[in-house]
Amino acid sequence: MRTEFKNEAFTDFQAERENLAYDAALRQVEARLGRSYPLVIGGARVDTARKAASVNPARHGQVIGLVAQADLELAERAIDAAAAAFETWKRVDPQERARYLYRAAALLRRRKHEFSAWMTLEAGKTRAEADADTAEAIDFMEFYAREMQRLSLPQPLTPSAEEENQLYYAPLGVGVVIPPWNFPLAIVAGMTCAAIVCGNAVVLKPASPTPVIAARFVELLEQAGLPPGVVNYLPGPGGEVGDALVDHPLTRFVSFTGSRDVGLRINERAAKTQPGQRWIKRVVLEMGGKDAIVVVADAGAALAAEAFVASAFGFSGQKCSACSRAIVHQDIYEAVLDKVVERTRKLVVGDPADRSTDVGPVVDDKAFRKILDYIAIGKQEGRLVLGGGTGDPGGWFVEPTIFADVDPKARISQEEIFGPVVAFTRASTFEDALRIANDTDYGLTGAVISNDRAHLELARREFFAGNLYLNRKCTGALVGTHPFGGFNMSGTDSKAGGRDYLLLFTQAKVVSERF
Repeated sequence: MRTEFKNEAFTDFQAERENLAYDAALRQVEARLGRSYPLVIGGARVDTARKAASVNPARHGQVIGLVAQADLELAERAIDAAAAAFETWKRVDPQERARYLYRAAALLRRRKHEFSAWMTLEAGKTRAEADADTAEAIDFMEFYAREMQRLSLPQPLTPSAEEENQLYYAPLGVGVVIPPWNFPLAIVAGMTCAAIVCGNAVVLKPASPTPVIAARFVELLEQAGLPPGVVNYLPGPGGEVGDALVDHPLTRFVSFTGSRDVGLRINERAAKTQPGQRWIKRVVLEMGGKDAIVVVADAGAALAAEAFVASAFGFSGQKCSACSRAIVHQDIYEAVLDKVVERTRKLVVGDPADRSTDVGPVVDDKAFRKILDYIAIGKQEGRLVLGGGTGDPGGWFVEPTIFADVDPKARISQEEIFGPVVAFTRASTFEDALRIANDTDYGLTGAVISNDRAHLELARREFFAGNLYLNRKCTGALVGTHPFGGFNMSGTDSKAGGRDYLLLFTQAKVVSERF
């Protein structure tokens, strides 16, 4: 095995040389905009008459790429190609499979700014957010490669005097990987590489707003030497192509990150046995959250405000881990609210290609309209204290928006908005704050800001979230350090980036030989 895993360092954009290097990467990527991207099935490029344009959310008129769209016939071909590749790939030694990931990680590390620049232009990520996304992609590949090597070693079993017993982790088969658009490189890399390093072959159906970044990642895997058919790139309409992939009898597992509604639909469809299907399909889901930060009366308003602003408005609140509920003890409520408003006013909303921008656009017109609809609802359910408007009409910009005095049962307190909108709610006691925090269908992340050890220990036991953070923001999980996944309608608590994750894409086989 390689050296102990260590997280990839983030770029220091306080350094002028890094900004200049990023500007050069943006120019390099802009020179390649507007190209066509075919499907990749069994290693072959497959073009289609039907194409979808991917555009820059900060500049509607800028086309990032024209992406071929699959149909039912091509979905069938992709599954067949993955099934054929699986028969060879499953026999490749796990140590060798891990080395493909190490190679891809090394290639990505050398091209960090280039891949980050693609995300700035296609996903609307500021350079710091894009850089963190690229670093996480490297982390996933490095971490899962090591995990596969660990799992391939002899596993500890209780010894028997009369037998030799061994436990192996075998691959499952053909998997369907359906990643989200909000981490268009990190989660694409993590979901895909976790599956293939275990010996599975996959059909990757990228998110509609960010298919070009996914195509660039597939090219990176090819450059790392990955055999044809192990990863098949299949963009297309979810209701048509996605359903066909999930339903297919050769599909062994589905790995999905996205909305609650789509995740539940996948779970329901995958549970139905199809003619010729010989297994129970495994489903791995991560489906969002309605995350809260709780602030206790003894906490410092400045620390609380720092956590709120970073968690609520980073990447325009378009993270499943983003804070959308501020639950603050009544004795410190006004002070914290004032500090959050003060900090938020200083955020610069604009084109993420500009180094001075703090908050970029939301991803597309659908998200833009949805968020504005919720802001309209919020004006009826709370007191608008900041934001609520839009920015440059050439992009999908929404101002960071804060509502105060919101009832815990209000729609903006209960429903996932997935935008830069946070609702402030008063709590009379810490126990009341925990009750409010837990009163949601979701259970992904949460945070508590307090100097009282009794409060922190109570939160450890009673705050119902898969990832709980104490005295810090509720976003920014690191691979290996913060295995990530949530409770309730947030998904299957799959703990991406943790030591249990690869087990979801394997099946354990025990072989016993009596002498």
